[in-house]
Amino acid sequence: MPLFDYRPHTYETLIYATYYAPRGRQRLYMLGNELSHRYLYANDLIIGIIGAPGSGKSTLVRGLFPGLELTNDDEGTNVRQALIYDFDPEDFFAPHTFHIDVHYELGFRQKWEIADAISHAISHGRRVVIEHFDLIWETLGYNAQIIFGIGEEVIVTRPSVFGPFPEAIKNIVDRTIKYRLMAHSAEDITTMVLERDYNLKRRVLHSDVKHGFVINFPEKPDINIPELEQKVKEIINQNIPIMPVGADHIQIGDESIFCTGIRTHVQNSGQIENFRLVKQLRYHPIFQEYMLIGRVGYEENSGYDQILSNIVEE
Repeated sequence: MPLFDYRPHTYETLIYATYYAPRGRQRLYMLGNELSHRYLYANDLIIGIIGAPGSGKSTLVRGLFPGLELTNDDEGTNVRQALIYDFDPEDFFAPHTFHIDVHYELGFRQKWEIADAISHAISHGRRVVIEHFDLIWETLGYNAQIIFGIGEEVIVTRPSVFGPFPEAIKNIVDRTIKYRLMAHSAEDITTMVLERDYNLKRRVLHSDVKHGFVINFPEKPDINIPELEQKVKEIINQNIPIMPVGADHIQIGDESIFCTGIRTHVQNSGQIENFRLVKQLRYHPIFQEYMLIGRVGYEENSGYDQILSNIVEE
């Protein structure tokens, strides 16, 4: 008998949803919280998280499940054994929700051990949030009830027996994460030049655009956009290292600037491809803001839509 009579895949008409993946920590928390309200059911027991290193998987998990104890993340390791291995269904006070990072756990355990621990927990009505779900799902023998993938965009999908399967999500997030890293680094370099050469300090307000970034101004700034673009390109061409400095700053060459997404960057400025600025400021009539728009990379078919055309009908 199934644990629950209600089956979301029977009533849920969601195929997939995509959201811009915020580059800052606070906005990613807010997105995670919004996604949990929109898409998670109380009886979702197996939740897959898929993304490249530095994409913000752990931050997204914290937004989706506030208060959940993570076994490890990019900023540190929990030296205790993951709680899921000590789960006892007879313990009335045993946790309801477990977190496990498969990539990390594979350094200490075989796949079958990890899969057994996951299956044991969900067979007793516990929820397991699985980072790097693509590494374990075949050993588990079944797909997640809902998958969150994070690359340039955050993908939300509730798979059926026809897919999508974790490899397809993994393929997309791995190929698109570079645009998010390039856009973030280009945005911070542009901000640095605006402050240094134009005495413009933007508010902590960001917007998004495909393969790029948007900087908002409450008043029309007096800037020469082609000149600004050239100054940013000069820094990019110098191939300057970009690295975290503390919890909320990055260093670009010799300059340190505030940033809450310190790991979501390219390693050096030379990795930013095809940077350009839209040559005119765009005006938002509702919010009464002027928008400086930057773009990176080249156009290519790298989004989720391609999955829909790859379903094999046999």
